[in-house]
Amino acid sequence: MSDSDIDDSTAPLIEHLAELRTRIIRSALAFIVAMVLVFAVGGQVLDFLLAPIEHTMRQLGNPNPVMQYTAPQEYFFTLIRISMVGGLMLAFPVIGYQMWRFVAPGLYRNEKDAFLPFLIASPLLFLAGAAFAQYVVVPLAMTFFLGFADLPSFVGALVTNGGDVAEASTDTGIDIVFNGKVNESLDITLKMIVAFGLCFQLPVLLTLMGKAGLATAQGLRGMRKYAVVGILTVAALVTPPDVTTQLILFTVVYGLYEVSIFLVARVERKRDAELRAQGLMDDDDVTAEFKDDE
Repeated sequence: MSDSDIDDSTAPLIEHLAELRTRIIRSALAFIVAMVLVFAVGGQVLDFLLAPIEHTMRQLGNPNPVMQYTAPQEYFFTLIRISMVGGLMLAFPVIGYQMWRFVAPGLYRNEKDAFLPFLIASPLLFLAGAAFAQYVVVPLAMTFFLGFADLPSFVGALVTNGGDVAEASTDTGIDIVFNGKVNESLDITLKMIVAFGLCFQLPVLLTLMGKAGLATAQGLRGMRKYAVVGILTVAALVTPPDVTTQLILFTVVYGLYEVSIFLVARVERKRDAELRAQGLMDDDDVTAEFKDDE
């Protein structure tokens, strides 16, 4: 191989690396801008994320819910965490577009038509999972944990406007009062949002695997019992240790698994129809495959 051949072969690689660098820089800038925007309204976002625990505390008898932080930098870094997660969610359309612009030139037209819907569906499913966690799962988890404290425990020691602690509601015994820390309470909410958002990506992942030939509807049906064990394990790891929340996550994710089987089967039928139209598959092959799926 001559020096000119080597130069010709390395030129496209350098161009791709330069293109990749440009896309990464634009994605990073979008993330930083989105992070700054979320940080500017970080207090309002924090109030929104802590709304489930606030409502639970009011329902359990605390008329003035109070959260605290115990280190000078704790509240600041709590806002930074919110800004990072919120900035990533806010900048994802730009990041996804930059990813698409990088890979699209190397795809055929039919591959572009197949991949683009998943790029759109992925953030929508993540938002659906995050909303489900915020409005359904987190309130149930907070009700479970705080439900162990009875009404006198909440109203027994309240901080007055002057900073003094009011007298306990009982004459004997020790009042067990919940003094929630901002970062610890927020940690539960963020974990639930991220966990459910990622779990809602299951149909996208399995359908893409079906399009790539890495998964089949028949194989997914045969893996049901293993999927049940895997989903139960994930539910036990990412949710609080209460049965209700774990059952909710299992039910939702297993339902998404069944939806994924339907979507993969639909992809296979569409692919078989295209192969028959091209004369690469006859009806006998399709019939045999259909019987195997059954």
